Amino acid sequence: MSFSWKHSEPFERRHDGPDADDIRTMLRAIGAPTLDSLVEQTLPASIRLGRQLDLPAAVDEAKLLEEMEALAARNQVFKSFIGAGYSDTVVPPVILRNIFQNPGWYTQYTPYQPEISQGRLEALLNFQTMVIDLTGLPVANASLLDEGTAAAEAMHMFAAQAKEGHEAFFVSDRVHPQTLEVVRTRAEALGIPVLVGEPRAFDFSTRIFGALLQYPATDGLVEDEAAFIEKVHAHGASVAVAADLLALTLLTPPRELGADVAVGNTQRFGVPMGYGGPHAAYFACKTEFTRLLPGRIIGVSEDANGKRALRMALQTREQHIRREKATSNICTAQALLAIMAGMYAAWHGPAGLKAIAERVHALTVLLARGLQKLGVKVRHQSFFDTLRLDLEPAAADRAIARALQRRMNLRRIDNRSIGISLDETTRPEDVQALLAVFAGDRPVDFTLESLGQVTPAWPAALVRKSPYLTHPVFHRHHSETEMLRYVKRLEAKDLSLTYAMIPLGSCTMKLNATAEMIPVTFPGFSRLHPFAPVEQAQGYQQLFHELEGMLAEITGFSAVSLQPNAGSQGEYAGLLVIRKWHESRGDKDRRVCLIPASAHGTNPASAVMAGFEVVVVKSDEDGSIDLADLEAKATEHGPRLGALMVTYPSTHGVFEEEIRRICDIVHAHGGQVYLDGANMNAQVGLCRPGDFGADVCHLNLHKTFCIPHGGGGPGMGPICVASHLAPFLPGHPLVKTGGAHASGPVSAAPWGSSSILVISYAYIRMMGPDGLKRATEQAILSANYVAARLAEHFPVLYRGARARVAHECILDLRGVKKSAGIEVDDMAKRLIDYGFHAPTVSFPVAGTVMVEPTESESLAELDRFCEAMISIRKEIAEVEGGRAPREGNVLKHAPHTAEVVTAAEWNRPYPRQLGAFPSAFVRAAKFWPAVGRLNNVLGDRKLMCSCPPTEDYA
Repeated sequence: MSFSWKHSEPFERRHDGPDADDIRTMLRAIGAPTLDSLVEQTLPASIRLGRQLDLPAAVDEAKLLEEMEALAARNQVFKSFIGAGYSDTVVPPVILRNIFQNPGWYTQYTPYQPEISQGRLEALLNFQTMVIDLTGLPVANASLLDEGTAAAEAMHMFAAQAKEGHEAFFVSDRVHPQTLEVVRTRAEALGIPVLVGEPRAFDFSTRIFGALLQYPATDGLVEDEAAFIEKVHAHGASVAVAADLLALTLLTPPRELGADVAVGNTQRFGVPMGYGGPHAAYFACKTEFTRLLPGRIIGVSEDANGKRALRMALQTREQHIRREKATSNICTAQALLAIMAGMYAAWHGPAGLKAIAERVHALTVLLARGLQKLGVKVRHQSFFDTLRLDLEPAAADRAIARALQRRMNLRRIDNRSIGISLDETTRPEDVQALLAVFAGDRPVDFTLESLGQVTPAWPAALVRKSPYLTHPVFHRHHSETEMLRYVKRLEAKDLSLTYAMIPLGSCTMKLNATAEMIPVTFPGFSRLHPFAPVEQAQGYQQLFHELEGMLAEITGFSAVSLQPNAGSQGEYAGLLVIRKWHESRGDKDRRVCLIPASAHGTNPASAVMAGFEVVVVKSDEDGSIDLADLEAKATEHGPRLGALMVTYPSTHGVFEEEIRRICDIVHAHGGQVYLDGANMNAQVGLCRPGDFGADVCHLNLHKTFCIPHGGGGPGMGPICVASHLAPFLPGHPLVKTGGAHASGPVSAAPWGSSSILVISYAYIRMMGPDGLKRATEQAILSANYVAARLAEHFPVLYRGARARVAHECILDLRGVKKSAGIEVDDMAKRLIDYGFHAPTVSFPVAGTVMVEPTESESLAELDRFCEAMISIRKEIAEVEGGRAPREGNVLKHAPHTAEVVTAAEWNRPYPRQLGAFPSAFVRAAKFWPAVGRLNNVLGDRKLMCSCPPTEDYA
């Protein structure tokens, strides 16, 4: 007997659900002899890669974690006093362990099925309530991507409401520099002039439609802007205030100053800096802006039984409905981080948050007094947590150098001034160390206690008097026992990947492996400030370099930008790069973007945001692009053709045979091809967009490359480009990124949500080139298996040239609406009773569902899903045959709650057991929906987007 010593079990075996026997069973079921033959039947031969990806060999989980520890150790975690919108914070351990590190929270999908999403919906409603209370504004959304993009969204929203002749946007010169540049990027694409200056000196000779202020200012100044805001209103314009929520526990809120909108970052509410993200931005506004508010709103409604229930409100605003008329392309928010921030507020409560703010401010006041005692000039006497010090250039250099020797980072605002920002983690000894830095060789011969009592360092008019966080949720959970139980109660209301597969088409919900997630919380990755000196982040720089190289090899492109922090931002960034390239060649009129009728809704919204005019291209009956219509429209718009946006495989779940010809047509007329990489999970290792004609694509790392969806975010959307576009990749004002002719930043942080790039890096390293290819093959096999099992029960709407689907399939339910009056939503809600999240409903074709099983689901789980669908089809047949009523049947009443099933009275025309326990699996392991079917109309008509008062629950 001999034993192998060369290899441990590969991670791939853990990632892919089916084993070798299962694969043989599935291949027999679909009539394909081998996986390779299935691929040959699915992909056009002309685009097959024909070689192994040139990637490092796979490592196992233990080796990967060793490598990640070594990378994290290359990052030096200095004490950060940089500020500029990012602060170190203490993540409450109860939140860290039970939310951030908990797959019951991070593997959930966006709450489009509210009956099985009530936990995260409540947590997000808490977040909205927190924002509403602290800003004083009546409406808030459930988070945006970061402060910079939130400010740009405010500008875009104001522009959509602008009066005729009001064409410019004013930005205070005390706004964070990264925010200013993200706003400028958006404004340039939309043709909006941006005026930057001192608010009090602005003469209003230019007719502006809006203004943006920072409160407190980036250099720390706390100033009463009410008079300026009143002037802006008098000139018919609106005002957004970028405000620090912790400061608002002590300062007059933006609404009381007259602001129309407040935006900002909730990072300092218990979310690690993570070298830039992910963090939840917030956006609050006056009621009149509600229907233009970007992102998602969580609202209060009722279920079919009259029970209070939560849902995403005003969903007609989503991009797949408004398309090119949308004022925002946001599809991914930062739900998981918003949940953490809201829980941080619940954990500390109003008194706890105020105590943190007072301690931070008190230490800042003592630092200011100590510095002045040392002869250092502090520019502003009104501040919260940030000081601006005026120094001679040489003295500033010495101070920065001495701070670095003590492992402290200060902010260099300009040649003659330094910024110091304190935070929740600052201790008295840190203040003493800062004083020692500026004392130089002199001793600091005084104590902090000797510097006197602390009172607010801002005008009395700005002392906050209004209450906040009065709802009981912010008062009940201050012991760990109570907080733990509250978090677990909410978690139990949500169906996540910890319970069942989530078979959503176009939103790949695959394994988010524990080994991939663990390094995110390593201090070397989580505690770095995004503007720390690059030499302190060599572990991150190595990871970025290697990840960019791996993504370039996988896609067939020459260069990569990791900056876009959502798929929607990747679309926007890619189109900006194309636009910049055209302009560099003198083609400033190339502003037409061709978009297939079947495209994701963010595509047309992104095109408009990037300054393009959308022209829709028809689809054939089989769901492919109509080549004749493409040719005609490319010819018609020839000199003005800028780009084509195409999803591949198509949104209909097939590999279009003519993708090379499609690219050739666009190139022949001078355009560029933008490939939406949402369906990259069907391509990795088999074909590469850069090889078959695309010029740029974005990748949804939260789909193909395993970053979890987190209940609606975070995500990452890097862009990969051909060599001629590389010089135009996005730059950043504070850290060198991008090409020689960089387009403007699309994210506040240089590398977007840097800390979660660790996840995708780990996935690629553990899978290796063979594992990645086999995962793609398995994803295609699983989709074809589901299609084969369900075809006789639900028609498969689209297939490729050789009757195969790609990684997803569309099942047509339009027939049963005619035969039985059953809507696609009835089927979706009935699946909840079987213990499943519904597939994607009515997209891209109304009355259908799109199923994507992924490679991570086992054959047993695939069969359980198929059997649930077949069982539901039999229930529909009961209606068709007259054995069950068209109204009041088991599908129309779905989902069935425990409260309904256990009620004393039961007057429905089917047994209770059929309603609640339709399969053996749910009889053994039932997931109960928290509420019955939602009343969507009521929720939109009577929008309530903060926690209802306690008496409403009586």
